[in-house]
Amino acid sequence: MATATVKFLQTPTSAAWVEQALANLDIILLDHAQCERKAAGVALSLINRYPSDRELVQSLTAIAQEELAHFAQVNQWLERRGIPLGPLPPPPYGAALRQQVRSVEPHRQLDILLVSALIEARSHERLGLLAQHCLDPALAQFYRSLMVSEARHYGAYWILATGRFPSGEVADRLGQLATAESAILASLHTQPRIHS
Repeated sequence: MATATVKFLQTPTSAAWVEQALANLDIILLDHAQCERKAAGVALSLINRYPSDRELVQSLTAIAQEELAHFAQVNQWLERRGIPLGPLPPPPYGAALRQQVRSVEPHRQLDILLVSALIEARSHERLGLLAQHCLDPALAQFYRSLMVSEARHYGAYWILATGRFPSGEVADRLGQLATAESAILASLHTQPRIHS
C-alpha cells in the first residue's frame, strides 16, 4: 500500500488500520462524528482560555465553525446508512496525547496548539487513506472533500504556535510530541476508530 508522507507525522498509518477501518465503516463514521464534535470543542476551549488573543480567536472561530459543519455532514451519512448517533468508548489516543501537555503556561499553550496540529495532520492522512481505499465512491469522495480542510486546520495550529513561540522551541517540541504520537499508534487498538 502506497502511503504519502504528511507533514508533522513521524510514522505513516499502517495497512492494518486501513483494513480494520474498511471492515468497520459504520463504526468509523460514528467515531468520525465524535471526532468532528471534539475538534470544535478544542477550538472553543482555546478561545475560552485565551480570549484576549485576537488572532487566535479569529482563527479558531473559523475552525470551530468548519468542524461543526463537518459534524453535520457526517451525521447526514449516519442517517443515510441508518446508524443512530451515539457515544463510543474513545480509544487511548486522545487521552495519551493530553498527558503530554505540560500544565504550566506558556508551555501549556504551545503543547495544546501542537497536539491539535498533530491530531489534525493524522486526521488528514487517515481520511485520505479512506478516500483512496473505500469501495463506496460517494463515501470516498466525501472523505476526499474533507482532506483539504484537515490540512488547513493543522496548518492554522502550526501558524498560531510559530507566531507565539520561537521557531526552534516549536520545532523541538513538535518533534517530541510527534514521537509520542507515533508511539501511541504503534499497536493497533482492538476497537476501530479514526485515531486507533
